[in-house]
Amino acid sequence: MVAAEERESPIEIRDDIPASARVYGWALGSKDNYQVDRDFALKTAPAFPESIDISRQNRLFLYRAVRYLATEAGIRQFLDLGCGLPTDNNVHQVAQRFAPDARVVYVDIDPIVLAYGRALLAGDGSTVVINADFRDLDAVLSHSEVGRLIDFDEPLAVLFLSVGHHLTDADDPRGILHTVMDRAAPGSHLAFSQVVCSDPGRAAELDARMNAAGIPWQNRTREEVGALLLDGLEPVDPGLVNLLHWRPDPDQSPLPPVPDELARFVGASRMGRDVCEYGGILRKP
Repeated sequence: MVAAEERESPIEIRDDIPASARVYGWALGSKDNYQVDRDFALKTAPAFPESIDISRQNRLFLYRAVRYLATEAGIRQFLDLGCGLPTDNNVHQVAQRFAPDARVVYVDIDPIVLAYGRALLAGDGSTVVINADFRDLDAVLSHSEVGRLIDFDEPLAVLFLSVGHHLTDADDPRGILHTVMDRAAPGSHLAFSQVVCSDPGRAAELDARMNAAGIPWQNRTREEVGALLLDGLEPVDPGLVNLLHWRPDPDQSPLPPVPDELARFVGASRMGRDVCEYGGILRKP
C-alpha cells in the first residue's frame, strides 16, 4: 500500500546521470539500470575492483541481519532507510519468511525505487515504500505511512545498509543515526554498513570519483564508523566487522550471477584488505 498523495505524484527518472541504487543493483544481477549506470560501474571498477564483491557481500549480510532480527531479537517492524532497488530476498520477504506478521517501511530518494516498489508491493498492506530523503528524518518519521506501520513504543529495527558512505560529515551522520534511535524504544536495533578504506590515497580517489558523478560519498576508517555508532548502543556479537565475518552462513543461498561485463572483478576483495564493507548490528539497551 502506498499513500494516496504518492500514488498520484509523477515520477521523473533520470537516465543521463548514474544512480547509486541502479549501479549497486547491477552488481547484484539486476537488469533495472541504464547505460549511464553500467558505464560508470565499468569505469570505476578497474580502480576499485573490490566494489563488486563488497556490494554482494552487503546484500548477503542483509539476509543474515534480518533473519537474526526477526528470529533471535524478536523484531516485528523494520524501517529500511536508503533501501535501493528491489531484488531477491528483500527485507520484507526475509522478515516475513521468519515472522509473517512483520511490517516494513522502505525509504529511498531515487524515484525509480518508488516506481518498482509500487509494482512489487501492490496490495500488500504490511509493507510500503515511500520516496523521501533519509537524511531528512523529521520528514520520514512524520510520514503518514510510517505512522501507520511503525509503533515507536515497541522495539523496531532501523536499517542503514550500505548507505553510511552516502552521509558526508556535512550531513551530520551521527545526528541522523541517533535521531531515529533516540526515538526508538529500548530493545530496538540498528543494522549499519558502509564502505571503509584504510588507505588515505585510495579513499580520497574514490570519494572524488563518486562525488564528481553526483553521488554523495565519504569513505571512513573502521575507527570513524565506531565513533558514529557506539555511543549509547551495544554491538551484537561479533560486533562491527568486515561483513564477511558477521555470522557467516555457508548454507546461505547464493545471489544471482554478476553480469558478464563485471565477472573479471569477482574475487578482488581477497587480494587486499584496505577496502571492505564494514558494519554490524547494535542494540539500544
